[in-house]
Amino acid sequence: MSQEFNPWFGYMGHILRINLTNHKHTIEPLKKDLVESFIGGRGFGIKILFDEVPKGVDPLGPSNKLIFSTGPLTGTKVQSASRWIAQFKSPLTDAYCRSVGGGFFGAELKFAGYDAIIVEGRSEKPVYVWINDDKVEIRDAADVWSMTTYAAQEFLREKTDEKARMVTIGPAGERLVKISALVTDDMRTAARGGGGAVMGSKNLKAIVVKGSKKATIHNEKAFDEAVKEQIETYRKNPAFEHFKNLGTNSIVYLFYTIGHFPTYNFKQLPFEGAGRFTPEILASYVVKHNGCYGCMVRCWKTFKVTHGPYAGIAWDFPEYETHWSYGGLLGNCNIESITYANMLSDLYGLDTISTGVAIAFATELYEKGIIGKSETDGLELKWGSPEAMVELVKRIALRIGLGSLLGEGVKRAAEAIGRGAEKYAIHVKGLELPAYDPRSAKAHGLSFATSPIGASHCIGWNKFEIMGIPRKVDPFGVEGKGEITKYVQDETAAAETAIFCLFTLTNEMVTLDLYSKLLYPATGIEKFKDPRYLWLVGERIFNLERIFNIREGFDVSQDTMPERILKEPVPREPSKGQVFELDILLKDYYKVRGWNERGIPTKEKLKELELSEAAKELKVA
Repeated sequence: MSQEFNPWFGYMGHILRINLTNHKHTIEPLKKDLVESFIGGRGFGIKILFDEVPKGVDPLGPSNKLIFSTGPLTGTKVQSASRWIAQFKSPLTDAYCRSVGGGFFGAELKFAGYDAIIVEGRSEKPVYVWINDDKVEIRDAADVWSMTTYAAQEFLREKTDEKARMVTIGPAGERLVKISALVTDDMRTAARGGGGAVMGSKNLKAIVVKGSKKATIHNEKAFDEAVKEQIETYRKNPAFEHFKNLGTNSIVYLFYTIGHFPTYNFKQLPFEGAGRFTPEILASYVVKHNGCYGCMVRCWKTFKVTHGPYAGIAWDFPEYETHWSYGGLLGNCNIESITYANMLSDLYGLDTISTGVAIAFATELYEKGIIGKSETDGLELKWGSPEAMVELVKRIALRIGLGSLLGEGVKRAAEAIGRGAEKYAIHVKGLELPAYDPRSAKAHGLSFATSPIGASHCIGWNKFEIMGIPRKVDPFGVEGKGEITKYVQDETAAAETAIFCLFTLTNEMVTLDLYSKLLYPATGIEKFKDPRYLWLVGERIFNLERIFNIREGFDVSQDTMPERILKEPVPREPSKGQVFELDILLKDYYKVRGWNERGIPTKEKLKELELSEAAKELKVA
């Protein structure tokens, strides 16, 4: 199918729509209103989802849609902006979800000529999609179904192109495990919220892409100057060398010392094994450095395990979150087992954050006698047991015994178990908490509570409290936390229209001022010249995500925290004695947001954001 003339600079000018029910596809022109109002990436995804996925859709039914999108800087000279974003109604939370992945897939999708893909319907039999520039085929995937991600990728390259890039699911996604991930050929994952299960529910094993096009830049000279400024900004930033040398492994031990890296299912007891996570020890496992398309940080590392029961593997290293979820959260300081479990999670297609929290939940239930060996099929769940952790990763991915229940997420698992299990299920809106303690950074926790996707550190990583950027804020205070929470949430939403890596945003290697300097010469769109407009778009996106959830029946009662976070004071320094003051923080936040006391955007706010049409569904406007 030939494509029409592309009138856009920075964009490819086309959205690919794939209907798996009838095995048809269409190539649709990019619309001016969509571009000018939502820019790209996360903006495109929420707008399409809101318009096309009506209230009450079954997340694992054919009417749910899975949107993959890129940004106007993807595949260009701009650093750290070639990620991709997947958006869908989550089977884990029944809410809106956005999940971001890195690697080379995003750039390749752009090179093939598309700014987004909309996947809809459901195939009767397993298939994969092969996109080779204008040529799009829906092919039989019977021979790669049930394979691990890595094995499937090897087979699919042989069937398509050795240089193709792809997103696949593993056995967990095929089995509709609600904490399953989307995995690229370079083992980058968009893991949160169960996107793997959405793809599995559609009988879609993979999307394989090869492209040969490039976006046209509006003003090459001004664009090159802005890229040069970005590169210089990177080199001058103190965080650059840390991330270049060791990625997020450089902060693991540091964050334990400042009250994060929560231990023992957020009981936050002192962890004697924390010293195993120092940069010096973690660096001793590194044998290779790599990175995403168009990123000079090159924060990927390969770990090699040379001794113990997991010896012989060399795999993508565990990030900060995974050292925590398979490590500190379980009282486990065995780096080799964490690396092995991380490998299994990539191969099976699991979210390491949710999987680790689910295992910690089960371990505490076992400790308290709420479940026993009859429920665990004889497996003894003990804190600090690498063997139990690794075994449960397998059982969750393959839906074996207790693992099948844990793969539903801790919210549903607790409801099914009963007997007080809910008290130990650490989640917000059904999405398991990441490696930060809300009691140790109140604005960061407030972002978890109000996030449209549930407890995600990536929706608004509070650099004010944690890094003292752009100014230092007392992490334990409650005054003014609504304002800085809104700030980072809107900034993140705007940056994810690009789609910039959030490591660069949180350390201010990238700012919205710099984004505007890059975006305007790339696209030539006058509105994008003013950074204030980017802030407005970020706020517009965040509010539309909120409206999506309100339409689905979410209300103020879901903007909350687990009982442990609200009532149990932290027992260790530096956060000793802290709890999370939800009511005070929420009241301040809603006021700053321009929402009413029920957390619903006001008529005036939605008019300001040009969302009056969306608001009609809520009878607000």
